[in-house]
Amino acid sequence: MSAESTPEPGIPGDTGTKGPRRRAKGRRRRPRDKRKGLMIAAWTAAGIVVLGGTGAGYLYFKLNGNIKSVDIDQALGTDRPDKVDNGSENILVLGSDTRSGSNKALGGGADDGSARSDTAMIVHVYEGHKKASVVSIPRDTLIDRPTCTDTEGGKHDAASGVMFNESYSTGGAACSVKTVESITGIRMDHYLEVDFAGFQKLIDELGGVEVTTTEKIKDPDSHLDLEAGKHRLTGEQALGLVRTRHGVGDGSDLGRIQLQQAFVKALINQVRDINLFGDPKRLYNLADTATKTVTTDSDLGSVNSLMSFANGLKGIGSKDMTMVTMPVRYDPADPNRVLVAESQAEQVWKALKNDEPIPKSATKGTATGDAKDVVSAG
Repeated sequence: MSAESTPEPGIPGDTGTKGPRRRAKGRRRRPRDKRKGLMIAAWTAAGIVVLGGTGAGYLYFKLNGNIKSVDIDQALGTDRPDKVDNGSENILVLGSDTRSGSNKALGGGADDGSARSDTAMIVHVYEGHKKASVVSIPRDTLIDRPTCTDTEGGKHDAASGVMFNESYSTGGAACSVKTVESITGIRMDHYLEVDFAGFQKLIDELGGVEVTTTEKIKDPDSHLDLEAGKHRLTGEQALGLVRTRHGVGDGSDLGRIQLQQAFVKALINQVRDINLFGDPKRLYNLADTATKTVTTDSDLGSVNSLMSFANGLKGIGSKDMTMVTMPVRYDPADPNRVLVAESQAEQVWKALKNDEPIPKSATKGTATGDAKDVVSAG
């Protein structure tokens, strides 16, 4: 996290402002949300690295050297949920804000190399790899974080009633995976992390992404100003869209999640419509950016592994994805926080464990953020 004199909303230890919940403009706190972005773009990043499959010698090894990986399995040990042998896969996708280098220019704050993750999605790929469900976890969810060990071997004591994104700032990727497994009872087979500076560049190199907005979106905090209508978003605009929270809905993180989910579908459609192999230079530039942008678990930490992983997902289009937010309710003690709706969340986790569709009853009546259908693909 940035070294700031005033606690930032969303940072562990910050109690947030109190007061009644209001709609859209002027609602609640004004966080400096210059970070993360829709980091499920890691899927796209993984797909682009097929250039390595050409066996292009130097290019292959250069791309391979770009990829950062962390040994999640060693850090977590054996005290984890059992692997489910039903042909499905579970991937935790995180968006990170590393407060250094080009990310500092986008996100503000001190150039201290610290980081936080404010975007988290569990991607469940069903047996046969033809469909997927995506469950977003709100960063403002109050949870009990388990004891965890980071990838450097550091031990971190358990903590009660902390925000979900505290797990990443405390113990990095390993602690985030441990926390998600504790909440869901589901083993994460893989881990992917994308930083938002790379996300912005990747969108620009793709030539932008087309979306349609049903209302004007204006948020000075995320530098976003879009009229209602069709747009081809630049990288900067895309980043603004997936990080805005004041410009739409009730101004909460839940509304931002709905925008992120809509953008994911638009991004997937965009990539499927591009013939990357017709332009080798463009393909290489995309692959170079993508492999510099992602951090993976050790099992995915090479071009060949990412190729194999991406090939297993290439049949999944936006229409084959169900996207929901983990069932939550607003915290009556603090309008800036949410609590897990336990019985309904359990329906989600049970469905994923059994490789079944998420029932509609699991999210009925839960907090949403009121930004559904504000953005759509194309």
